[in-house]
Amino acid sequence: MKNKILVAFITLTSFLGYAQKNITWQDLADVSFERKYFPVYDEYFLYPNFSPSVKALEGKKVSITGYFLDIDPQGEVFILSRGPMSSCFFCGVGGPETAMELHFSSKPSFKMDDIVTITGVLQLNSEDINHFNYILNDCEGQLAD
Repeated sequence: MKNKILVAFITLTSFLGYAQKNITWQDLADVSFERKYFPVYDEYFLYPNFSPSVKALEGKKVSITGYFLDIDPQGEVFILSRGPMSSCFFCGVGGPETAMELHFSSKPSFKMDDIVTITGVLQLNSEDINHFNYILNDCEGQLAD
């Protein structure tokens, strides 16, 4: 009997360890920025200093809801934004913490400004200015309820 309880406990904790964590844009807002010089571009960019709570999410499977943005004419660059295209980070309404880069294994069928819930593995990026500070890899998504 003890072995069955132990196996059930291990199975349950393993499952809970791999389940995705639902996060919000407020969770990702726990970051500060400083201007940092990047010699390769001879420019200053906002360099993120992620809080311990945000760092704890790195490498975890997370789910977050936002607006789907397809900003590439070839349909290869996808973004999840806290706000719709008309008020997104690029339009100056939010900061870098209000958008994330999405990497899908196959092209999604969402349309611009669809409200979606995306699940993927969170990657924090502070050094590669050609990519967002927040990146979701291995993404799957669905229209939000």
